[in-house]
Amino acid sequence: MTKTGQATQFHYEARHKPNQLIYGNGQTAVITGWTVKSAMAKHLHPQEYAVIGQLYSPTRGINLLIRNLLYNPHVHYLVVLNATKEDMNAGAGSCLLDFFRNGFEKGLCDTGKLCWVINSKIPGYIDIDVKASALEKLRQSIKWKEAKSITEAVNQVKSFALIEPVEPWGSGETFHMPTVVPTVLPGQRYGHRIEGKTIAETWVKIIHLIKTTGTIRPTAYDGQWQELIDLIAIVTSEPENFYFPEPNYLPIDPSFIQEYISQILDDAPKQEGVKYTYGQRLRSHFDCDQIQLCIDKLVADINSARVVMSLWDVGHESTDSPPCLNHIWVRIVDNELSITATFRSNDMFSAWCANAMGLRALQRHIRDEICRRSTHSLKMGPLITISQSAHIYDDCWENAEKVIQSQYGKICQQRDYADPTGSFVITVQEGKILVEQMTPGSGEVVNCYSGKSAKQLYQQIAANCPGLQVEHAMYLGTELQKAQLALSIEQEFIYEQDKPIRIRDTVR
Repeated sequence: MTKTGQATQFHYEARHKPNQLIYGNGQTAVITGWTVKSAMAKHLHPQEYAVIGQLYSPTRGINLLIRNLLYNPHVHYLVVLNATKEDMNAGAGSCLLDFFRNGFEKGLCDTGKLCWVINSKIPGYIDIDVKASALEKLRQSIKWKEAKSITEAVNQVKSFALIEPVEPWGSGETFHMPTVVPTVLPGQRYGHRIEGKTIAETWVKIIHLIKTTGTIRPTAYDGQWQELIDLIAIVTSEPENFYFPEPNYLPIDPSFIQEYISQILDDAPKQEGVKYTYGQRLRSHFDCDQIQLCIDKLVADINSARVVMSLWDVGHESTDSPPCLNHIWVRIVDNELSITATFRSNDMFSAWCANAMGLRALQRHIRDEICRRSTHSLKMGPLITISQSAHIYDDCWENAEKVIQSQYGKICQQRDYADPTGSFVITVQEGKILVEQMTPGSGEVVNCYSGKSAKQLYQQIAANCPGLQVEHAMYLGTELQKAQLALSIEQEFIYEQDKPIRIRDTVR
């Protein structure tokens, strides 16, 4: 604390996420939620506030925010802005206010660890390492106000600034911050393919792949993420009203997704402090309704390969926070409508499920409108997302590990072993191993391999079938090795596919 003339200046020092905040010299902390923090700062003088920052998630952000406030006891006032649909959906601001309104109690966080649980309808956690006495002192020492608009928030901050400065309510406390150190196995960095029937199944596979082999890198947000580059995720059979597992292990629920879908399908008026919604980019940002143009084009030309919707504004995307979703392609092949969406940056743990369900709703809307306006009867094809940076933030690593441990093994057991490459029938005939490759479904023989060694055959199959599923390839290797063993002692052993090697009845 310093004094300059008649003014008292305070210095806010953030222990967590310091580069994500705007600093002032006052005694009021301003939480803007999903509203861009600069939209508040431009209406205020630095002497009127201590710090301005955004708060997106109650489970990921409040714990750090509380720690920063405990370290800065000169803050006596708090203004929380709840102004957007995103704020209502996420509930972070409301949960923070419930901490001051209702307090907290000992409980378990979503990863099963002991923590302080905020008394709120919205889940929010604080590390158990933070003393309860310190949290209670913080609650009693800060006066808070909720604002529903930028104007209301600005007026409240200015009102607090008129109050005579007072001494800090404590000396500033720091509490140990637990860390999670992941184990990373060797693997490809570029170019990955994941496929699942539902968004839930595909998501678990994505989380497993990133947490297993993803590269750990620093982010632009004072932290780390584990990342794979160019990850293609294919969802083949998501039901009309979406599949939510029971109990629901996804980071979203049905009520949230209904609100989120409107942010992709519907236009939205420009609002101060709100950067964009995907629906606004698609419906009006470029002075045209791209979704409607897409439908019009495919009604006129069902085979068109020119239906591309763009959310990337070349003239303006050098600014802060350009959209993560950049382009959407729509194609119809054999009366099946598919969508491919590209993301420059994709939070695969917290955001991908909502992204995928919103895009699936868009896909269904386009399909339905084309069918309504034409004689075409279209099926829903796959949803494909291409994430240039597919990552999991470090504050979600523990949650990701829990999902993997509880769900990945179950999903692997449910596999139906359907390989688009087809199936292989292996026999031993006339001193050779014969392998016939058959098409999926119809069982038509499309290729035939023969030889005396497993290595010779699997090398030929691998060269001709580079898309062979990993588990299928390992199965073939096992069967070919059994066939080679039976062939090497043909007088004694009989080979039958999918069965143990048998000893001939004539041999005793």
